[in-house]
Amino acid sequence: MTNLKLMGQQWQFFQTMNINSLIPCIGKPQHSQQESHMRNKVLPKLSLSLCFLLAGGMFMASVNATPSPESIEGSIKVTAEEFIDLVDQIPNLTIIDSRIPGDRKQGYIEGSSSLPDVDTTCETLAKLIPKKDSPSLFYCNGVKCGRSAKAVKIAVDCGYSNIYWFRGGFEEWLEKGYPYLQE
Repeated sequence: MTNLKLMGQQWQFFQTMNINSLIPCIGKPQHSQQESHMRNKVLPKLSLSLCFLLAGGMFMASVNATPSPESIEGSIKVTAEEFIDLVDQIPNLTIIDSRIPGDRKQGYIEGSSSLPDVDTTCETLAKLIPKKDSPSLFYCNGVKCGRSAKAVKIAVDCGYSNIYWFRGGFEEWLEKGYPYLQE
């Protein structure tokens, strides 16, 4: 909500700006009608659009760079090595990749199903995890990615138990040199 308020304040600021103050001129050149139209109509809209794009990009970068917590109540945090052990020990382990499709295209862990955090609900989880006590593991990009943490919290709130969380995520997987698939 704070970000929306800040964007509203930025909008008010840009509405009060005079484009002529942003484009310094030496002397008083004679402008053609087309140049005046460009200066007074097009440039302010273009400048405003660019500012919103930059602000939106910075906002999205800050959202995706939110570090994940050290632990999540109701889940067991695992390392890449423990992940592999779980796959060997639990043949019916459901592996959920909580990343967005663009990240998954860069590579994913074999056997994982894509369920981005933004699509994770009790209903979507029920389609992938057969029973509330079925073993399941969630991962995303790594410790700076909060997507799997969000998905794990939703799963716990939906009543799922036996949840494993691979906090190091795909980043740790790659650092270890483990194999992965790519679309």
